Amino acid sequence: MTPPVPLRDVHDAAQYGGKAAQLGAALRGGLLVPEGFALDHGFVAAVAAGDPAAAAALDAARATLPGAVAVRSSAIGEDGAAASFAGQHATLLNVVDVRAAVTAVWNSGWADSAQAYRQRVGAEGPMRMGVVVQRLVNADTAGVMFTRNPVTGAAELVIEAGWGLGEVIVQGMIIPDFIRLLPDGTVLERRAGVKTIAIRRKPDGDTHEVAVEPHLVEAQCLGPAHLAALADLARACDAAFGEVPHDIEWAFEGDMLYLLQRRPVTGMVTPAS
Repeated sequence: MTPPVPLRDVHDAAQYGGKAAQLGAALRGGLLVPEGFALDHGFVAAVAAGDPAAAAALDAARATLPGAVAVRSSAIGEDGAAASFAGQHATLLNVVDVRAAVTAVWNSGWADSAQAYRQRVGAEGPMRMGVVVQRLVNADTAGVMFTRNPVTGAAELVIEAGWGLGEVIVQGMIIPDFIRLLPDGTVLERRAGVKTIAIRRKPDGDTHEVAVEPHLVEAQCLGPAHLAALADLARACDAAFGEVPHDIEWAFEGDMLYLLQRRPVTGMVTPAS
C-alpha cells in the first residue's frame, strides 16, 4: 500500500489520477496551488473498505495539513485530453471527517451517472479512484477560465466569476459575471451576472448557501488587478503545460490567486479560417 504523498511529488496519472498529476506539475512549474497530498487508487480503495492501516495513515497525513480541507476526486482517466469527467465525481469542501469524505468520493465513482459517462466516453478498465486532499481556500471570489473560447475557438480568455466558493458556478447555481480578455489582458467584453447566492464555509464543517448582499448581486466581482492576475495565470499555465487550451478553476483569497484545478479542454472548436 502506497502511503499519501505530497502533491508536488505526484507524477504518475495512472496511479494517482489526472487531477493529482496536473496539480503536481503545476506546483513544480511554480504556480500557486493550495498545499496538500494525494492518495493513489489502491489506498483509496483500502480506506473505503475500512482497512485500519490505511485509515491510520490517512489520519497521520491529515494531521500535517492544518485548517479546513477540500477532498477532491482524481480518478484514473479524469481530467485527461479525451474526457474530463467534470461533475461526475464528488468534491467535498470544509471537510471534518476525512475518512468519510474519501469514502464518499470513492463511492461517487460507482454512481449510475458516473458509470454511464464512462461507457459513453469509452473509458477502459474498472473504475480506479485517486483522491486529492488540499487546504481549503476561503475564497472571496472564484470561478473558471478557459484559455481558448470554447464556443468559437478564438485565442482569448473566457472567464466566469462569482462571490464565495466556486461550487456556486460549477453547479450552475447563479448567472456569473462573464469576461472575455485577449491573452495580453485587454478586455474585450464584460457582463455583470446576477449573483444572488454564494457558497461559504460553515464554522462546524461543510458549506452552506448564503444570500448575497443586494448591492453586490449585479456588481462586478473582479477588478482590473484580478483580471491582470488571471491573464498572468493563463500564461503561467502555458509555460508549465504548453500552449494548449486550458480549463482552469481558480479562487482569490484576498489578493492571492490560487489555481485549484487545471485540465486540458476536451472537444475544442477549431476557429474558422
